Amino acid sequence: MNPQQTAVAEATSFVAKLNEVIIFPTIALLSAVAFLIFIWGCFEYFINAANEEGRKKGVKNITFGIIGLVIMVSAFAILSIFTGTFGLNEQLRCADDPNSGGCEGVFSLPSTTGGPTTGNPSEGTNAGNPGEGTTVEGP
Repeated sequence: MNPQQTAVAEATSFVAKLNEVIIFPTIALLSAVAFLIFIWGCFEYFINAANEEGRKKGVKNITFGIIGLVIMVSAFAILSIFTGTFGLNEQLRCADDPNSGGCEGVFSLPSTTGGPTTGNPSEGTNAGNPGEGTTVEGP
């Protein structure tokens, strides 16, 4: 395995671990906390139906829970639009599960060795390896 393929494999592994260990659990945790605050606010509102202060506290928690859920949905929507705009859907799906179907070539670099040579060979250019420049033949 050449150094480029090793770097691609390490980057793929890093992205997969980052998604699996940090990003997805954080999103799930924050969504769950916002939902629990909303439920707690509903509980407080109904339990303290006769108490004006208790109802205000319940409404406050309901509002914070809804705001938290809206923020989480908005963040997810913004990330989805961003990835869709820049064509990263396939890469993100494959970064989440590199073993899924169709992910074999997503993180591979194009081959730079042995490309086809194009152009007129008598001109002395090697279009297949542009980094090597032009060779000039004698008269």
